[in-house]
Amino acid sequence: MSFEDVMEQVVKGFEVAGVAVLVGGSILAFAAALLGLIRGRRREVFEDLRQWIGRSILLGLEILIIADIVQTITIDTTLESAVTLGVVVLVRTFLSFSLEVELEGVVPWRRRAVPPPSGPGS
Repeated sequence: MSFEDVMEQVVKGFEVAGVAVLVGGSILAFAAALLGLIRGRRREVFEDLRQWIGRSILLGLEILIIADIVQTITIDTTLESAVTLGVVVLVRTFLSFSLEVELEGVVPWRRRAVPPPSGPGS
């Protein structure tokens, strides 16, 4: 088995892991939401569901970026693949940043300046 064959398997492993996080995290989020509804926590369920799904997407995207980076630096080392990787990473980074701001309600560099939310469950 050549180095490229091993790296292709590594990339596939990261891709499978990324998709598994996306799917598994979403399934767990909906299961937790259903459990919350059963327990009568109707007000918190929607926000909790958004948080769980958003975090699953963020983690899944990070893992998929790893797959793209490994593929570009070990398998497909052309200028075209590097440019494609750059565009993909920019799009995924923007999406990750947008999701994080949406989930946290504040840009990352202002997170410490904003006090944590108070209320039930805090």
